[in-house]
Amino acid sequence: MSNNTQAAVANENFDWAAYESGSAIYDKSKEEITKEYDDTLSNIVEGEVVEGTVIGLNKREAVVNIGYKSEGVIPITEFRYNPELAVGEKVEVFVESAENKKGQLILSHKKARQLKSWDRVNQAMDNDEIIKGYVKCRTKGGMIVDVFGIEAFLPGSQIDVKPIRDYDIYVDKTMEFKVVKINPEYRNVVVSHKALIEAELEQQKKEIIGKLEKGQILEGTVKNITSYGVFIDLGGVDGLIHITDLSWGRVTHPEEVVELDQKLNVVILDFDEDKKRIALGLKQLAPHPWDALRKDLKVGDKIKGKVVVMADYGAFVEVAPGIEGLIHVSEMSWSQHLRSAQDFMKVGDEIEAVILTLDYDDRKMSLGTKQLAADPWEGIEQRYPIGSVHTAKVRNFTNFGVFVEVEEGIDGLIHISDLSWTKKIKHPAEFTQIGADIDVVVLEIDKENRRLSLGHKQLEENPWNQFENQFTVDSVHDGKITELNDKGAVVSLAEDVEGFAPARQLTKEDGSTPKVGDTLPFKVTEFSKGTKRIILSHVRTYDDAKRAAETAVKAERKAEADHASASVKKVNASVEKTTLGDLSALVELKANMEEAEAKPVEAKPKKAPAKKAAAKTEPTDEPAEE
Repeated sequence: MSNNTQAAVANENFDWAAYESGSAIYDKSKEEITKEYDDTLSNIVEGEVVEGTVIGLNKREAVVNIGYKSEGVIPITEFRYNPELAVGEKVEVFVESAENKKGQLILSHKKARQLKSWDRVNQAMDNDEIIKGYVKCRTKGGMIVDVFGIEAFLPGSQIDVKPIRDYDIYVDKTMEFKVVKINPEYRNVVVSHKALIEAELEQQKKEIIGKLEKGQILEGTVKNITSYGVFIDLGGVDGLIHITDLSWGRVTHPEEVVELDQKLNVVILDFDEDKKRIALGLKQLAPHPWDALRKDLKVGDKIKGKVVVMADYGAFVEVAPGIEGLIHVSEMSWSQHLRSAQDFMKVGDEIEAVILTLDYDDRKMSLGTKQLAADPWEGIEQRYPIGSVHTAKVRNFTNFGVFVEVEEGIDGLIHISDLSWTKKIKHPAEFTQIGADIDVVVLEIDKENRRLSLGHKQLEENPWNQFENQFTVDSVHDGKITELNDKGAVVSLAEDVEGFAPARQLTKEDGSTPKVGDTLPFKVTEFSKGTKRIILSHVRTYDDAKRAAETAVKAERKAEADHASASVKKVNASVEKTTLGDLSALVELKANMEEAEAKPVEAKPKKAPAKKAAAKTEPTDEPAEE
C-alpha cells in the first residue's frame, strides 16, 4: 500500500494546471473552446414555446429534439389528438426547464398547444378551417373534444347528419371538425362534424329535389321515428311521412308500422324546393279500404266493429281495416240528460251498431247503438197518460224547475211552481236533491220534443180551497215572523201557510218594530187564491179597534143628539098645533059674530055662547105655553 502511494506521487513534475486548462491537449484555452461549443446549441429560454422535431416514438413517450444539448421526452398521451404522429414531424413544445436534477431537458407539448390554442381556435373559425380533435368522453347532450388543448363541446346533433343512437362508438376517436361558436367570456368552444358534410349534402339535395315529381315512387330508408311521423333517407335528402299517411287505419305511434333502417317504397305527395321539405306517403301505395267496402250496405243495417278511440263526445269504431264510424254520445242511449261516452263503452270493446249515415264519396259513416233497443217514446200516451202517477229520479236542477227521469230515455220537467201548493221555493235544491226519488203526476206530453210536463203538488188537493174560507178578508190570526227585510216580513200562519206583511204594517202599538221569531196577531187585508197570496197587517189589528171604539162613541152621541132633537121637534109641533087651533076658533067665532050682527035675532039665542065656550075649553087638553 505504501509502495503504491509512493509510486503515484513519484511523478512530481506533472503539470496539473496545464491539464485542467487543456493547454496540454488543445491549442485554445478552455473558455474559448466552451464558447465555441455553446454557440453550436440553440439558445433556449425557459417558459418559451419553440419548435422541435420528433426523433423517437414508442407506446409511452415521444423524444423531441429542439437543437439543445439534450433531447426532451414528452408523454405520448399529449399527442392523442394526433394518432398519425411520426418520426420527423415538427411539433411545438413548451420549455419547462432547460435542465433538471438529472440534466434532462423538460418539455411539454400540451402547454405549448394551450398557450396558442385560443389564437388558433379563433383563426380556424375566421378561416372556416377544418381542424382535428380528439373525442375524450361523453357528456350530457353530446361529447367533449380536445381541440388545440382546449376542451370543446360537440353537440349530439352536430356529430352527423343522421341521428346518433350510440354515442360511445365515437369515444377515443380523432375526427375532423369545424369551429361553429366561441364564447370568449366563458372560454367555451362549440365544434361540429356535421358541418363538414352538410355542404356536400346540400348540393346533393338540390340535385335530387330538382328531379322530384309529385306522385313519383322512390325507395328510402327509415332514418328516424318520432311521435308525429317517420323521416326517410332518400339518398342524400330526407322526407317525412306524417303519421296520418302511414296507414289507412288508425295509428297510435309510427313504430306500429315501421322500424329503423327499414327499406320501403314511398310516394311523393308534395315538396318545397326553397325549404327543402318533402312530404311522403306510404298508405297511398295501397288501395283505399272504402273501395273494398261492401256496396250492399245501407242506412239501417247492423254492423259489428271494435272501439279504437274514445272521446267525451263519442267513440270511433273500426268496422273494417281503415274504415271507422263515429257513434255520437247522443246515439248511445235514448236518455236525454248529459253523459260521457265512457259511461257506455271503452277502447277494445267489440260492439254491434246500426248505420245511421253512409257517404261513399266523403268516406264517412255514423253509427248508433241506442237504435238496437225500442224507442221508449213509442206508445208514450198509453204508458204515461195525463193524470197518471209515477215515481221518477231527480237528474238535474235549474232555476225554474227539476229535470227527472221516469225511465231510461223518458225525461220530464217539474216546474218550480208545481212542487208545492204552499211553500215559497226559491230554488229546487230546497225541496229535493239530485239522485232522489220523487212522485210525479203527468200534466202534459210533448212527444215531438220528447219531454213530459210533470207536477208534484198535484198529488194533493189544493189546500187554497180551504184557505179561502179560513183566511177571509178582515179575519184576524196569530202569525210568527219567519223572515224580515226592508220590504216587510214573511209570516207563518199555519204549518204550510205563509202570508206577507208590508213593512209599514208591522209597527207595534207602542211604536217598536217586531223581529224574527215574534208571534203577533195579524189581520188579513187581501187574499188571492189565483196567485196564492195573503197580505197581512198587524197595525190594523189595534188601529181598527180604536177606530171602531171612536165610531161607537160618535154613534152613541149622535143617537142621543138625534133623540133630543126629535123630542124638541115633537114639543114644537104640539105647541104649533095648539096655537093654530086657537086662532082658527077665534076666526070662526069672529065670523059668526059678524054674521049675527048682520041678521035679525032668531028663536034659540043660547047655542052661540055654547060654541064659544067650547072653543075656549079645547086648548086645555095640551100643555099651556107661557
